[in-house]
Amino acid sequence: MEIFTGFVIGLLGSLHCIGMCGPIALALPAGKFKSIRFYFGRIYYNLGRVVTYSFFGLVFGIIGKNFAMAGLQNWVSIISGAGIIIIVLLPQRIKTNALSKLPFYRVTDKIKNAFGGLFKSGSLTAMFSIGILNGFLPCGFVYVGLAGALTAGGILPGILYMALFGLGTLPVMFLTSVIGNFVSVGIRQKLTKIIPALAILLAVIFILRGLNLGIPFISPKSEKMMLMDKMDNREKKPPCCE
Repeated sequence: MEIFTGFVIGLLGSLHCIGMCGPIALALPAGKFKSIRFYFGRIYYNLGRVVTYSFFGLVFGIIGKNFAMAGLQNWVSIISGAGIIIIVLLPQRIKTNALSKLPFYRVTDKIKNAFGGLFKSGSLTAMFSIGILNGFLPCGFVYVGLAGALTAGGILPGILYMALFGLGTLPVMFLTSVIGNFVSVGIRQKLTKIIPALAILLAVIFILRGLNLGIPFISPKSEKMMLMDKMDNREKKPPCCE
C-alpha cells in the first residue's frame, strides 16, 4: 500500500471522526474565541492525536517488518483486507459485544476519566495531552489505517503511514473545533453510510495488493515475484548457438 494513501484514508474517514471525537473537539477550552491561544490550543490538540497515531504506526510497522522478513507480507495484506470486510459486514450488535470484552476497552474508561482534569487546566500542554489520549480511544477507521501500516512493510513506512493518516483527519477536526458542527446531522448520517463502502473498497485493494497480479499501482508485483519472473525468463531462453 502506497504511504500517501494513509492521508487519503484519514481525510475521507475524518467525517466519521466528527461523530466519534467531535464532542471532545467542540469542548476544548483553550482560550477565548478567535484569540491566538484559541487556535493554538486546537492545533496542539490535533497534533497530539497525530503523535498517538504515529506511535501506533511504529508498533504496527515493527510487526509488519517482521512479517515482511518472514516472507508473509502478501498474506498479511490479504488477511487484513478479508478481516476488514468481515468486520464491516458483521451486525453492529455482535461487534459491540465482542469489542466490549477486549481488555483494551476497559482502559478507555480510565482515559475518559483523565479528560476531566485536563479540560479544567485549559493549558496548551493540556490540549496536547487531550489529543494524545483521544488517539487511544477506540475508532473503527483508525483500525483500517492500522491495517495499512501493518502492510507498509517497515518501521519508518508504518510511522509515516499513520502520521499521514492523522494529518488527513486534521482539516475536518480543526474546523469542527473552531466553527462548531459545520456539517449538519442529516448530511453526516448520509456520509456515514458511505464509510463502510469505502472501508470495503480499501479492503479489496489490500487483497489485490497481496495477490501480486501485476496491475500498476493497485496490485504491483513484489520484488520477489519480479526476481522469480526474471529467473524463469532466463531458463526459457534457448542456448546461444556457437
